[in-house]
Amino acid sequence: MYLITKWFGTFLFSKKGLQNHILFPNTPEELQNKITTIATGQILLEERNLAKNHPHPIVNEKRLIPIGTYNPNDLFFTTTIIASEHYGYSPDLLHTIMQTITQSEVVTILKAPDLQIIQMVNTLDELIQTANLLQERHTRWTILPTPEENLVPLTTTIKTIQTEIIALQNQIETHIQSQAPNTTYLIGPLITARLLAHAGSLQKLAMLPASTIQLLGAEKALFRYKKEGGNPPKHGVIFQHHSINTASRKDRGRIARHLANKITIAIKADVFTKRDIRESLTLLQKKQKKQQS
Repeated sequence: MYLITKWFGTFLFSKKGLQNHILFPNTPEELQNKITTIATGQILLEERNLAKNHPHPIVNEKRLIPIGTYNPNDLFFTTTIIASEHYGYSPDLLHTIMQTITQSEVVTILKAPDLQIIQMVNTLDELIQTANLLQERHTRWTILPTPEENLVPLTTTIKTIQTEIIALQNQIETHIQSQAPNTTYLIGPLITARLLAHAGSLQKLAMLPASTIQLLGAEKALFRYKKEGGNPPKHGVIFQHHSINTASRKDRGRIARHLANKITIAIKADVFTKRDIRESLTLLQKKQKKQQS
């Protein structure tokens, strides 16, 4: 027996032909639920009911292994045609449903906490840049014999931006702490958030090798090195970590490598296992400090 599921129903075949089938409700909402359930790897109740009296039918989907025998290369699956129109389901209906599912998935992706944090980091950088420019303008202006009241709009704006910078930093810390507690514990919230912004998402960051994480944020310097030669960069964003920026120049590369290796451990725990490994990270730091001394 062969169990084949389409977007509009599930079908049980033998070599002699169709033996049984169950069609899904012919409404966009119900069909969307069925398609979404299948996409998440779950087994439908209709599939279980068909397979109940025919243990382990041959199937071509891995998600059906618990109720069937997985053999996707069986020629039966390529030679058997099940047309939706024959059962009253038009291709236009499928097109409409897939559009709705795609739009829903896009909205879900855009709501991802990763993207919110990236926008916060980019906004923070722009606010810092703006504050620096305005502070430079303030310095140049005060060189002139200027009445204090003339400077009020500028000084007020600078203070407002500085206040918002602090507020945004606190907001970033709260969000990144909930998403990546191990990495935040290891290197701090702002460095973690900046690494996330450079990688594009926490999952992408977790997939990067330590050597790449070490140089995130140093892309221009790396490109310049490859184009013009000279000394390659030893670190990117992680230079902001005190263990690197307070070290001697000759030790920074080695320390950056060690830190990048620990970051890969922490971020993988945050993204994949969701385990709290902060105690292990502390023990690892103590061990490395002893080795260095």
